[in-house]
Amino acid sequence: MMQQSEFDLFETPAGVLVCGVDEVGRGPLCGAVVTAAVILDPDQPIEGLNDSKMLSEKKREALFDEIKAKALCWSIGRAEVEEIDELNILRATMLAMTRAVEGLSIKPGMALIDGNRCPKLNCPAEAIIKGDGRIPEISAASIIAKVTRDREMSEMDKLYPGYGIAGHKGYPTKAHIEALKVLGVTPIHRRSFKPVRDLLPEPS
Repeated sequence: MMQQSEFDLFETPAGVLVCGVDEVGRGPLCGAVVTAAVILDPDQPIEGLNDSKMLSEKKREALFDEIKAKALCWSIGRAEVEEIDELNILRATMLAMTRAVEGLSIKPGMALIDGNRCPKLNCPAEAIIKGDGRIPEISAASIIAKVTRDREMSEMDKLYPGYGIAGHKGYPTKAHIEALKVLGVTPIHRRSFKPVRDLLPEPS
């Protein structure tokens, strides 16, 4: 059970609007890295928020709709495969987080970022290790990001059948690697990631 009192550790001044920020998709071999920023409404509490990975798909889907309905605002940020390959996954993730916060319709007074580093933002920010299981705003962001990306991967599965993308969501499972060897690298695969790079033809 998430303890709301843990939030008090960060001594956010009363009246400051806080957004939580989280990402999904740093590890997969294909698809974008997707981030979300969420400012919750204190007058409309949402029960059951937690790290999206700790929730069932059914629960995530239900919370996804509730967060969108009750939050003061929310925003998706992303970095595409080409940006990941050009920048590296860490820098691309930071860029996607910046885009998520900048996309909010309300400017936050503080951003709490899941992890151990902060992107460049136009507001104060603090990195919170394992924040997605501790801070409601970050939990909400993790749910928005994961449901969004999972849905995208289901659509990618239709465009590129045979790779099992709807099941593994692009992560480097044994079945995914075997499919890459048989079917080849698609436009949505990250060429800078070693399992994919190793299967690319040698430059002439």
